[in-house]
Amino acid sequence: MELNELQQQRLAKLERLRAAGIDPYPPRAERTHTIAELHARFDELTAAGARVTTAGRIMGARRVMGKLAFAHIADESGQIQLWLSRGDLGDEWFERFRDDLDTFDIVQASGTLRRTKTGEASLFVEQLVLLAKALNPPPEKYHGLTDTEVRLRERYLDLIVNEATRHVFRTRSRVISITRRVLEERGFMEVETPVLQPIYGGASARPFITHHNQLDQDLYLRIAVELYLKRLIAGGFERVYEIGKNFRNEGVDRTHNPEFTMMECYQAYADYNDIMELVETLFRTLAHELTGSTTITFQGQAIDFGPTWARVSIPEAIAERTGIDILDVTELAPLQAAIRRENLKVDPQPSWGKQVDELFSVYVQPLLIQPTFVIDHPVALSPLAKKRPDRSLLVERFEPVIAGLEVGNAFTELNDPLDQEQRFLEQGRAYAAGDDEAQQMDTDYINALMYGMPPTGGLGIGMDRVAMLFSDQPTIREVILFPHLRQRE
Repeated sequence: MELNELQQQRLAKLERLRAAGIDPYPPRAERTHTIAELHARFDELTAAGARVTTAGRIMGARRVMGKLAFAHIADESGQIQLWLSRGDLGDEWFERFRDDLDTFDIVQASGTLRRTKTGEASLFVEQLVLLAKALNPPPEKYHGLTDTEVRLRERYLDLIVNEATRHVFRTRSRVISITRRVLEERGFMEVETPVLQPIYGGASARPFITHHNQLDQDLYLRIAVELYLKRLIAGGFERVYEIGKNFRNEGVDRTHNPEFTMMECYQAYADYNDIMELVETLFRTLAHELTGSTTITFQGQAIDFGPTWARVSIPEAIAERTGIDILDVTELAPLQAAIRRENLKVDPQPSWGKQVDELFSVYVQPLLIQPTFVIDHPVALSPLAKKRPDRSLLVERFEPVIAGLEVGNAFTELNDPLDQEQRFLEQGRAYAAGDDEAQQMDTDYINALMYGMPPTGGLGIGMDRVAMLFSDQPTIREVILFPHLRQRE
């Protein structure tokens, strides 16, 4: 690897340390207290004159003034000032600190706690050990690093210098753990299903394809876990869930990443009304535990999870916003003619269902700021959902939408194997007509339904989007530790 001038300077210091018999990357460290613990117990440890050992990364400039030197070190829990004197530390390590250590080096420091004349809580160092020599210098103006390209490509650097980024991912972790707890308190069992699948299904999306050499078999990275979880409901488990990665071969934008995290759960002897109650409880719990309130702020908008969520019907909302009754124009050509007649600005789609979805996405969804259940989806868009008994063109399905952001999908699950087979055949015809996101025939899943699956409510929640909401981040890339990016030139 070709090193720049600053890296070469640091490498020369590393070689100087090694020549002096000092291992710049020792295999072990000692630590009696984290930095947060030092601050929490500062008065107690100071009064006892206790000798403590902590460790962390040198942050900011090192200041050397004659026989005294100062620096701040940070671990995950916080920062503390090191106060070093030639008399306490000794000539060798005082000079090592002055000449051979740099910002971002990781050190272990032992000594006693006191306050400086300015009142700053400090560790007065009696012994210093180098734990890891940093060959990369900090970027210029690294405090508050804002270059998005650098932050996303070098997330490790972003985490080193930006406490706000660390907070985002702590929040994300809590979102997932709270979700897991809510489900398990309701009797759901966590399971694991295949990531490599012989037939992809459970969603409308293009898959990533791979190949198993020994079996000489093409396999797909899963686009959803739905069909495998419903096999488990057919097998007799009544409440199951999975939190894991899905993969869709689609574009990258503010709300989409090819690799993303989903939670899917299925509850036997329930319908989509029961799942609505689960969603309301989940988001209310998340808001309260993460913020202490049922109201959060997302991109300057107050979002209240306290009340019962509004319900918006797709056909009614589209008619109100565009003047088109989609249930009167149930073929693609007449629907597109109506769109032209109303002079609506939407992209043409390959099927009637997707054109309806595009109309809703452009003219209705951005207006749904407070938590809303979008209901009454067309059958053509919902090959795995049960039809409404009173309106056969629509299904018992809802999407939770918050601040204009769709965060999930839920159904009363279709459990009629013969109806399911016909839906798959219709999807096959759509695929042949050019819809490359149409679902595939899965005869094994139909076979599972033929053994009998009870009435079931199912739910999928995009955990990345939920993390966006509760950490107030405008794009999905900010809540994925290592988002997919274009290759560098």
